[in-house]
Amino acid sequence: MGFEVEIVTPPDFEPSTKPIEIFVDADACPVKEEIYRVARRYELKVYVVSNGGVRVPADPLLEMVVVAEGPDAADDWIVARAARGDVVVTADIPLAHRALQLGAEAIGPTGRAFTTASIGAAMAQRGLMEHLRSTGETTGGPRPFAAGDRSRFLSALDEAINRSRRGRN
Repeated sequence: MGFEVEIVTPPDFEPSTKPIEIFVDADACPVKEEIYRVARRYELKVYVVSNGGVRVPADPLLEMVVVAEGPDAADDWIVARAARGDVVVTADIPLAHRALQLGAEAIGPTGRAFTTASIGAAMAQRGLMEHLRSTGETTGGPRPFAAGDRSRFLSALDEAINRSRRGRN
């Protein structure tokens, strides 16, 4: 008594042969050095995207990208180039949402992994906080970057890269 198993690949899924790339929303990113170290270990290209003023070490794997001034110029540059399986590092929730829509991994500098399951709540909370600020409410802002955030970030970055690598095989 046998049975057949049919594996159905979703129509929008295409395994990529393109190497994984890391895109960094760099203007206020406190973990750039950690990203550079991990990228060297995995030999991955990193695009460090900012409005200017961010120094990038001389390394063929690291590319500084300076975009025009504007609220979403860096985000738009990243979204225009990132693809399924790439990794986007950002504290910007709308950019993380856009990256997830592309099929990219998205993680925050504190090690928070954005997922399709969690991004809706993050967007809603962001909208609520914006509304409260617009009414004059003092919301306090995000907590300061802590030492433990650095190790959580390194772990999240490794996990994101490994998920992407598994998805490409």
